[in-house]
Amino acid sequence: MENTNLTLGILLQLCQLLLVVLMAPLLMGWVNQCRAWLQNRSGPGLLQPYCTLRKLFHKDAVLAHDASPLFRMTPYIVFGCMWLAAAIIPIIAVDLPFSPAADVIALVGIFALARVFIALAAMDIGTAFGTLGARREMLVSFLAEPALLMVFFTSSLISHSTQLPHIVETFAHHEFVLYPSLAFASVAFVMILLAENARIPVDNPSTHLELTMIHEAMILEYSARHLALVEWASSLKLLAYISIGIALFLPQGIAGVGNWNALPLAVAALLLKLVAAGAGLALLEALIAKMRIFRVPEFLGTAFLLAVLGLLIHFLLGA
Repeated sequence: MENTNLTLGILLQLCQLLLVVLMAPLLMGWVNQCRAWLQNRSGPGLLQPYCTLRKLFHKDAVLAHDASPLFRMTPYIVFGCMWLAAAIIPIIAVDLPFSPAADVIALVGIFALARVFIALAAMDIGTAFGTLGARREMLVSFLAEPALLMVFFTSSLISHSTQLPHIVETFAHHEFVLYPSLAFASVAFVMILLAENARIPVDNPSTHLELTMIHEAMILEYSARHLALVEWASSLKLLAYISIGIALFLPQGIAGVGNWNALPLAVAALLLKLVAAGAGLALLEALIAKMRIFRVPEFLGTAFLLAVLGLLIHFLLGA
């Protein structure tokens, strides 16, 4: 019986690995389509990200003469980090073989590792745009990571664990309790998600203006398969952050320990949550204007204060 459960768990883990890497471009296409609808445009279509990736993978890469091996390896490292982060987050079940690795502090470390490599690669060529984007990216991460840790600590203190499977098990499969501290943490998390994924109001993923772009400035020198991996990693990062938000604040529907019969319902619930999250993200981007880069510290400082306020509410009120 144990061998059967282990084999089933491994198969489900492999299914989640394939699910996240194949579904990430579709999520990005859904967000772009919803934003186009809200702007009264027809939109590029849900499958456009797949067409873009296919086109890029069939092109020949063009590299600068002074590009180091770091510049060549970074797309693979960033893609691997984002795939790992998205694959170990419990999105369909909490007792998959890789689930114990989904520690919230380790996830922050994985995101930071990918960010360091993409920033170093941006500065490797020595262009002005790359260095500009790397400095702005480090500024955003310097302000966003402490706020993200405060959000994680609030959930960890309530569940008495830093592992996402245990947090999901506490919130989803025990007595339903409303935590005011999580309300503040959820607002802070949404603000962090927008900043970390280069979305409006912090950054505009569709712009190439010098005064506004952050993420795009770091990848201007990439082309062909390298650019495809970086763009694919960006969609995986968005999926990973939305999956973390689902696990922390809306875990209902995720299959509990040993409850394999609930997996079809868990997959259906995941798809509905991703559709709603993508539409909500597009709605936020349609309603909010792009802010100046000098206002970003205020935006992320507010997120940090909200996260700390949630933590203090838990300490003072126990809720």
